[in-house]
Amino acid sequence: MNGKTGNEPKRHSPGASRDGEPVIHTSASLHDCKLGRFCEVKERVLMRSSTLGDYSYAERHCELIYTQTGKFCAIAADVRLNALNHPVHRVSQHKFTYRANEYFVGKKLDHQFREKRMQEGRVVLGHDVWVGHGAIVLPGVEIGTGAVVGAGAVVTRNVEPYAIVAGTPARFVRWRFEPDVAKRLLRLQWWNWSHDRLADAVDDMAGLEVEEFLDKYDGGIEI
Repeated sequence: MNGKTGNEPKRHSPGASRDGEPVIHTSASLHDCKLGRFCEVKERVLMRSSTLGDYSYAERHCELIYTQTGKFCAIAADVRLNALNHPVHRVSQHKFTYRANEYFVGKKLDHQFREKRMQEGRVVLGHDVWVGHGAIVLPGVEIGTGAVVGAGAVVTRNVEPYAIVAGTPARFVRWRFEPDVAKRLLRLQWWNWSHDRLADAVDDMAGLEVEEFLDKYDGGIEI
């Protein structure tokens, strides 16, 4: 028995392949994480104290540490979000200074250092962000909604919404859309639409130019 009565409100379109439960590969390792609906976590992904928004997915061999990810994010293979820093200001930057419990009897984990990493170093991704293959995002970076991070990039500073960045260190390349179009998309917030509304709109998302799509849907924001 699954406890369902059959009278629950419709949660997805009749043609959906599954009911929205996250799909996690058996080789993935997750601890203290929260996953949204229709998420996918692929082979050998490691996640620690992170969130993955609805419809977002992490491809094989990614690492997400202390990362907050929005909806509809595409994280390519071998990406590392929050490549943690070592305490270079200490006498030794080796982890034995903050994980002394792993080396010495009676010593304790440096909880203050860990909390600082979690709070000050947290990486935040907006919605509809694409992080390309092998990219690295350093601690404390925020990547705006709609942005693109090129393959192999090392992101050391914040990325504006709908910007495309690439290189080492990552630098601005161009905007995905003109500023007025980006503003309309941010106002529309299609990533907050229901699954059924997305099912109705997906053909237009694929087939219409972005401005045509906005002209058709700009009037009906669903939160």
